[in-house]
Amino acid sequence: MSRVAERARKTRETEVSVRIDLDGSGESDVATGIGFLDHMLDALARHGGFDLRVHATGDLHIDPHHSTEDIGITLGAAFGEALGDKRGVARFADATVPLDEALVRAVVDLSGRAFLRFNVPLPADQPRIGEWDAALLPEFWRGFAHEARITLHLDGLRGDNAHHIVEACFKAAARALGAATRIDPRRTDAIPSTKGSL
Repeated sequence: MSRVAERARKTRETEVSVRIDLDGSGESDVATGIGFLDHMLDALARHGGFDLRVHATGDLHIDPHHSTEDIGITLGAAFGEALGDKRGVARFADATVPLDEALVRAVVDLSGRAFLRFNVPLPADQPRIGEWDAALLPEFWRGFAHEARITLHLDGLRGDNAHHIVEACFKAAARALGAATRIDPRRTDAIPSTKGSL
């Protein structure tokens, strides 16, 4: 069963194309025009075990907001499509990831219900990481969770450095998403829901 999807999104502000293979080896080809976001998407692919291609152009002369949000939306749509009917997936997973002083927990349910609970405090005195606004972190994950139709809880347990907190967030989410999407060998033909659908 191939769990690969490609999605594209074009507006007057951005143009985004995404390809994801849920059963990849963590390879990535990312070019968004935002160096730090490229780094985070590389981490998402590597630690989730997804093969990921994300190419985007956008109105970066204004700010990175539209690009970040639309990349999250397009990636989420591709992720949801690649899951198909979710037959055989583990469905639930969590991961807690440290990066030096930072510690972030991600909990995932491939529920078919779009929900984000974001509780990751970011230092007010570090509003930017490179050219990227740290405040865009929830915008990315909100777009992703909504379009993927998953429930995602992100909790920042501690941290002082914005770069470390955000990177731990992406790595924790990657690990949880990777585990939740893995096929359970005991139930390869079953949809993990008492309703019979997700």
